[in-house]
Amino acid sequence: MPCLRSLHAAGSGSDLQPGASSVRRNLDLQTTRDTQRLKTIDDLPGPSMSTSLYWMLFKGYSEKSHLMQVLQKNLYGPIWRTKYGSFEMVNVASSEFIAQVTRQEGRYPVRVDMSHWKDYLDLRGHDYGLHTSSGPEWYQIRKQLNPKMLMLGEVSAYTSTIQEVVGDMLQRIEVLRGRSQDQATVPDMAAELYKFGFEAVSSILFETRLGCLQEDIPKDTLRFIAAVNTMLKLSDAVLFTPRWSRSILPFWKGFVQAWDVLCSVVQKLINKRMAEIEALVRSGEPADGLFLSYMLSSEKLSRSQIYITITELLLGAVDTTSNTLTWTLYHLARDERAQELLFGEVNSVCPNKREPTMDDLSRMPYLRAVIKETLRLYPVVPGNARYVTENEVTVGDYCFPKKTQFHLCHFAVCHDEAVFPNPEEFVPERWLRSPPTGCPARYKLQPYSYVPFGVGVRACVGKRVAEMEMHFALSRMMQHYNVKPEKGAPIVHPNTRVLMIPEKPINLRFLPRAE
Repeated sequence: MPCLRSLHAAGSGSDLQPGASSVRRNLDLQTTRDTQRLKTIDDLPGPSMSTSLYWMLFKGYSEKSHLMQVLQKNLYGPIWRTKYGSFEMVNVASSEFIAQVTRQEGRYPVRVDMSHWKDYLDLRGHDYGLHTSSGPEWYQIRKQLNPKMLMLGEVSAYTSTIQEVVGDMLQRIEVLRGRSQDQATVPDMAAELYKFGFEAVSSILFETRLGCLQEDIPKDTLRFIAAVNTMLKLSDAVLFTPRWSRSILPFWKGFVQAWDVLCSVVQKLINKRMAEIEALVRSGEPADGLFLSYMLSSEKLSRSQIYITITELLLGAVDTTSNTLTWTLYHLARDERAQELLFGEVNSVCPNKREPTMDDLSRMPYLRAVIKETLRLYPVVPGNARYVTENEVTVGDYCFPKKTQFHLCHFAVCHDEAVFPNPEEFVPERWLRSPPTGCPARYKLQPYSYVPFGVGVRACVGKRVAEMEMHFALSRMMQHYNVKPEKGAPIVHPNTRVLMIPEKPINLRFLPRAE
């Protein structure tokens, strides 16, 4: 079916000059001819469902979907179609095509039709949250979150909270070093940084410390962490299997049980904080608070919306921080030159291990470049999505109807030699305006070639908080330690579990820097 979008001259027919009506008819005829030449989704190349299943089940791509992006782009070009049962999507793997999709996403863009998450919320009678809602309902939630999550002045208010958590993480590293045989090795950094990420974001969202970095982690915290892992592992299986199979296959039951834990723990934490605020108000004392106090007092969202939205924020925030920091330390440990450049910068801005401030971070371009390069190699998610519900979308010489699911293949773009020279190498200098002598010139960024937190109004709402956590944590670790790989450590590649995670534990040696 040809795309019905047409271009019309501005104004009404009565405003046209003599002879303009015939010009307009000619323009409409030409537009019709042009749109009729546009191809449809049925014209797209792409693998058959049996081929996709073969790659996933027998060629090892079930946990390497980021690599399947690259494989399919090489086979079919920068735009192709994939099908998994009734689930169909259009993959775009060039900055130009990603830009075209994003610019046509409409006023209320949808990342993906989270039907499996919605099915759970409907089952339990919950409202939808930030990731599951759409249209004006989504816009209302996002409007409430933006001031406290994206405005730099508001985010800066979380500095002391994050610095306190970073300090506890450094103490945790010391404890783990002391237990190791060589008095230096910290095993499974991803697991330790997950605890840091969980504690940091929870301290903001719940305005209370949960004890993730303590020796004895609270039971509810452990239950929540386990439930997050279970839910994410089962998420794809639930999404791609038909609903009728839910009473037969075990995925749905485990998925529901994990969500039940997530919701119950979050509700318990929010209710506890709400009781504390009410007690302070009754006693005439000030109820100081930042994020949660603001959400509860705004009265713009229902209590159920707050419960689910904070649950969804936790799901997205923890892995983002922990995985990115893990990969950053992994590369710095193997690149002494880069690590020393970073240490030199941090030490010059904050000598004698002084705690950095937000102003200090703004004077550390190499620190930001290191995080950017890590996110290029390991995007927060290897692909983002857009489910366009408001209008037809034209991409290249193809036209797609409403409710087309697009997969924006960021990993493939970030690993394209034509876009990023030497794409598999860790080169932070490519992000510097004035790289050191002998380093490659700064890469001229193509629009939409690097969007690790998404782009547009549906971009990650927690971007600034995540960056602040990573910048403070990394700068202070560099102040205190020279990080090296464990002796005989293997090369570690990523697996895909919604996000990109290490395929095996990453053990690192933390050697104290001289005073």
